Amino acid sequence: MRVTMRINLNSFTSSLAFGSSLLLGAACTPDSAPAETGAASETAGTAETAETAGETGEDQEPPPLEGYADLHLHMFAEDAFGGGWLHGSATGTAELALALCDGGDPGDHARLQDDLAPLFMNCDDATLQDAASQVPLLQAVLTLGGLGISEIVGEVPGSKGDTGLHEDRTGGWPELEGWPRWDTIAHQQSWEGWLHDAYDSGLRIEVVSAVTLDWLCRALPPGNVDRPQCDEMDDVRVQLQKANEFAAANDWVEIALSAADARRIIEEDKLALVLSIEASHIFGEGDWRAQFDEVYDLGVRTLQIVHQLDNRFGGAAPHNSIFHLAQFEESCHLDSDCGITTQALTLGFDVDENCRNVNGLTAEGEALLREMIARDMLIDTAHMSEALTRDVYELAVEHDYYPLYLSHAHFREIMLPAKGREEKTTPSWIVGMVRETGGMVGLRTAHEEVNTYEPSAVTNTCHGSSRSFAQAYDYGRLGLKVSIGLGSDFNGFIQQTRPRFGPDACSASFTEEAQCQARDERLEGFGAVGSDYDDLGLGHVGLLGDLIDDLDQHGVDVEPLRHSANDFVRMWERASGERSGPAEEVDDMELSGITVLPSHFERRAALPTECDEPYCPGALVAGEACRFDAECESGSCAGAGDCDGPEGVCD
Repeated sequence: MRVTMRINLNSFTSSLAFGSSLLLGAACTPDSAPAETGAASETAGTAETAETAGETGEDQEPPPLEGYADLHLHMFAEDAFGGGWLHGSATGTAELALALCDGGDPGDHARLQDDLAPLFMNCDDATLQDAASQVPLLQAVLTLGGLGISEIVGEVPGSKGDTGLHEDRTGGWPELEGWPRWDTIAHQQSWEGWLHDAYDSGLRIEVVSAVTLDWLCRALPPGNVDRPQCDEMDDVRVQLQKANEFAAANDWVEIALSAADARRIIEEDKLALVLSIEASHIFGEGDWRAQFDEVYDLGVRTLQIVHQLDNRFGGAAPHNSIFHLAQFEESCHLDSDCGITTQALTLGFDVDENCRNVNGLTAEGEALLREMIARDMLIDTAHMSEALTRDVYELAVEHDYYPLYLSHAHFREIMLPAKGREEKTTPSWIVGMVRETGGMVGLRTAHEEVNTYEPSAVTNTCHGSSRSFAQAYDYGRLGLKVSIGLGSDFNGFIQQTRPRFGPDACSASFTEEAQCQARDERLEGFGAVGSDYDDLGLGHVGLLGDLIDDLDQHGVDVEPLRHSANDFVRMWERASGERSGPAEEVDDMELSGITVLPSHFERRAALPTECDEPYCPGALVAGEACRFDAECESGSCAGAGDCDGPEGVCD
């Protein structure tokens, strides 16, 4: 785009590192973006002709398309936030695009400016101090300083981190000392060579989303930012231009401008790129219609009308507390109706007694959606408040159930309670709306610890790995019965699917349980898939096929996923074709079969103890630090003292 978001200073690290899609940032000026690019204009005539000739009626089904779909990728995120956060380029040779990053002082990226107080100049001193006295997160941001917070984020438990002064934590490719790996949030994950690897593994639809957030751009050191005006649409134009240039330079990829265009591209065995936008202040404050025409000419055929913050078009779903700060900077509102930022208070957002954003669709938002529908564009409901989602659904029904989709989503019922309380998670009733309109869901590949879905063939015994993803995928496929693609959100400030092997195996759980699960996986689990994915997790876009292969060897029915490109094209064809009523009835959803996991406290209490400390028997292998013999696979912890003595090393 992320774990417990009820923030104090200790949990602030989760807040920032587990945000949902953002990012972009580097060179180029907005003046370099033409009104119509070569890649878009070259295919426009073909697409128009195909649209006329290629629509299929209900009595003539086209053959199903091969290949899987990823519904959310920030490929050119080096140009987000004015160009000041992400290291590495999406294009170019590996030696240049993925060059060594030293992360030294003063640091060329991935850190915040020392004084963050100026970000809150919209709020008067009394309001700011009142909020800071009640919200530790805000107090920390105002007093700790940006570099200190960047360092905290780089030390998120279970992560090597790659923010702040990270000279000792991140190397260049192919050294793989800290990048790419599952927990990267500040180094390129969508290099073109890796995208081609995904294409080789069957990727045939890739939704490339230009993304940014002006507030985070302003939080970066000015010297690190290429476009210090921090205008979101400037960032968006640069990224869209890069996408068109990339498509024009590569014969295996093409930008799809219509449903028929996408079908033709896939039938020609190429990768269809669908351009999108994810920005909190999309179209800024000016004439949105003129800017809408501009990005349409650049090839955009789907977008989110909201992202992290409320805007002129509608209300956003609150989740990660770092964005509560950004919303507070705009509204200076402190809400006591329900607590999200703390147990009693919510910063920035206007929420009801259930902690739900009260803001839905605005008049401008309705006008924008009607214009999208008139142009057969796909409506992405990701990040919408529940109130906004209801309003958009009513508009879709008015237009004969115009399709809605979610580009990157967590199914609410399968998530642990703390995560499930977030409005951004997707409840079954919203999935029902998606199904009724003929839409689909891009399932987030960043699955942390989840509840157990009993009908799944996969045991939930390696938290944060493909086993966790399988619980959610099977719940969506078997229980909610919705069409599912991937929603990778690479370069989106999120930690990805964790490995089942190596030092980070199963690490979404607490340490002792993760050690037990890694031990069992090593001794009894399914084998490795034979790539970097095994030890580094889902570190970049080129490993998406390995995730699917890993699910396959676990016994998951991945055939629907391997053909999800067909679902995406059919959804788009529904948008551009004749519709008559709901796409399907949704009274067949089965929400049972979920076993909620006991708390960490309860599970830790069930472990054996020695020296009054819980431990996992036989979990540690030779060379690992140990406290006593019973922790080691060999049964011997050489050099360990008594309970108060020094640690040893497993023989």
